[in-house]
Amino acid sequence: MSATTAPRAVNRRDFLKLTGLAGGGFALAFQIRSARGGAAPAGGEFRPNAFIRIASSGAVTIVSKQPEMGQGVKTSLPMIIAEQLEVPWSSVTIEQGDFDEKLYGGQSAGGSRSTPNNYDQFHLLGATVRTMLVEAAARTWKVPAAECRAVEGTVVHSSGKKLGYGALAATAATLEVPAKEAVRLKEPKDFKLLGKRIAQVDTPRIVTGQPLFGLDLRVPGMLNAVYEKCPAFGGKVVSANLDFIKTLPGVKDAFILEGNGKVKELNPGVAIIADSTWAALSARRQLKVTWDEGKVASESWDTFVAEARAKAAGPGQRTLRRDGDVAQALAGAAKKVSAEYVYPFISHANLEPQNTTAHFRDGRLEVWSPTQVPANGVAMVTRVLNIPADKITLHLTRAGGGFGRRIGADYLVEAAAIAQRVPAPVKLTWSREDDLRHDQYRPGGLHFLQGGLDAQGRVTAWKNHFFTFGEGGQPGSGGSLSPDEFPGRWIPNFLAEQTMFDTGWPMGPWRAPGSCVFSWVFHSFIDELAHAAGRDPLEFRLELLGTRDEMPAGSGGGGKGKQGGGYSVARMRNILKFTAEKAGWGKRKFARGSGAGIAFHFSHQGYFAQVAEVTVSKDGQLKVDRFVTGGDVGRQIVNLSGAENQVEGSVVDGLGTLLTQELNIERGRVVQGNFHDYPLIRITESPAKIETHFLSTDHPTTGIGEPAIPPVAPAVCNAIFAATGKRVRQMPLSRVDLRWS
Repeated sequence: MSATTAPRAVNRRDFLKLTGLAGGGFALAFQIRSARGGAAPAGGEFRPNAFIRIASSGAVTIVSKQPEMGQGVKTSLPMIIAEQLEVPWSSVTIEQGDFDEKLYGGQSAGGSRSTPNNYDQFHLLGATVRTMLVEAAARTWKVPAAECRAVEGTVVHSSGKKLGYGALAATAATLEVPAKEAVRLKEPKDFKLLGKRIAQVDTPRIVTGQPLFGLDLRVPGMLNAVYEKCPAFGGKVVSANLDFIKTLPGVKDAFILEGNGKVKELNPGVAIIADSTWAALSARRQLKVTWDEGKVASESWDTFVAEARAKAAGPGQRTLRRDGDVAQALAGAAKKVSAEYVYPFISHANLEPQNTTAHFRDGRLEVWSPTQVPANGVAMVTRVLNIPADKITLHLTRAGGGFGRRIGADYLVEAAAIAQRVPAPVKLTWSREDDLRHDQYRPGGLHFLQGGLDAQGRVTAWKNHFFTFGEGGQPGSGGSLSPDEFPGRWIPNFLAEQTMFDTGWPMGPWRAPGSCVFSWVFHSFIDELAHAAGRDPLEFRLELLGTRDEMPAGSGGGGKGKQGGGYSVARMRNILKFTAEKAGWGKRKFARGSGAGIAFHFSHQGYFAQVAEVTVSKDGQLKVDRFVTGGDVGRQIVNLSGAENQVEGSVVDGLGTLLTQELNIERGRVVQGNFHDYPLIRITESPAKIETHFLSTDHPTTGIGEPAIPPVAPAVCNAIFAATGKRVRQMPLSRVDLRWS
């Protein structure tokens, strides 16, 4: 409801119109019976909007609309509503909402946007309902509402009289919605939930093994499916031994899907339908397919790397940013540093492989799927399979990890396409090999860097020839370097060039797209320049940031989009100093083989700095002894334990990616197939101690799922250099000899 709209009762049709106008956002709209002839819902339940139900018993149900994949929004966002509603958390039940953007507004999980997209609106939503309950009590007692206040699920009059929310539900259900101006939000000093440590609502079900995830789903009469695709990206089926497969135990059907020619949508393949997942997987082992592997089968990672090295000294295909005269500045530099940094393609490696259950009948499709952006799945099904969006019902299941992978919807459209051929509900389950070999990968890259320092040890020149990967003339997700990426705009003579290899390899957003690899490259190279200058790495970075408080988006516009505008230099300086102080930077003397490294980065509206302390044995074994993170994500931490978990998870994830993760792509196919050759971090490899600190600042509250991960790798690699004198310029560390003497 807009600030200029007078209070009124809203019927269901108006409610849907209002929420529909919200598009991808959220409209504060209420479905309430008119006080002029309506009646309270049966049983006296108060349902003021799509998110809140209050029963006559006083039980409160809050619907969580965002997809949950472990980031904690199923807990944290309802906490905001409960805080302003003024109800004890113990009396609240959380329900996962189905996909319905007309009802709920935008429903997606990605880009660390769940909190900032909903934070202010959810405060207002909860406070508005609280205001109505207070008004209901005032009318019941025939006293001014100003004499009443809400306290933990009750309304209390100044005389001491009390009524629980349940007793007020029927009366509140007859009231009109107050105007926004008439609603008073609780002050942060009065918060009882926000900023506290609250366990995730799904934790009891997770630790006791109760059904919750997409893979747990069972539907009456359900069959099971697996789907074999060409090992080379984009290949097609020529023939398959379908007749034999159909004779195998438990198999109900087997057929070929032609696909739609798009490697990130519906790939050609062979579907096997069986009465159990085991029967389907067993039959798949005997499947024999003749493939037309296509042109991508001629492409390999090593070939592209060799080509990049051959072209590195030449000009890039595209100039991203050019300031000053880099050639002249390098020629006149007192000291010059050159380096090659290279990082591989990697997989999302969700612990829960991709899956979707679908049932197509009477022209309608019902889907159960762990998706990050359900709108993408519905749109893809409509586009590829010609099923109208209004004929699709999508239920959101909890996802066992996302990290950007489930923004794509290829697995969902595969299940829908199979369901069109099967007269029963069917669950599609990807194997671990499917998940690694048919992911949408974080693209690899190479950076060829040159930097120049003057006699005082200040950076005067920076040149970067960046080789990236893409398709159709556009870099893959995370492979596009902004002209404004730090330290662009800070160095007077700056040149960033890009050369792109056009491939048929599927690429997609991987946690903090681009930021993770660019932070590693640039903050490692900044550390090289600091060492060449003989300067303390913290002091060097602070000098590079400079004294101005704001850096506006430059001519390249790179500060827009995911970064959302300019760069607050003051916030970055402050969080860098804050983190260094928490870590005791410069106060400890390390023995040979031990050392500390520092890095910072801004992404997804979050300002983060990190310090790693490591020990490297003489035989090259790395141990991260201590990891300190400082983060500025605005005024309010919603769920402190959730925020800490996000940061600690980022540290472990970032370290694990640095240690071992890489994919070899040969002849257009991924070589690795499971965790034996694509190892994830083990508990013994995790940091011995992780410390997380938040700096509260007077800025809008934003998300934490992504901005804490980019500085992890450079902080660790810079610490390795401090410990051993060995500079890490290649990911993963399993390819680097860290032995020293």
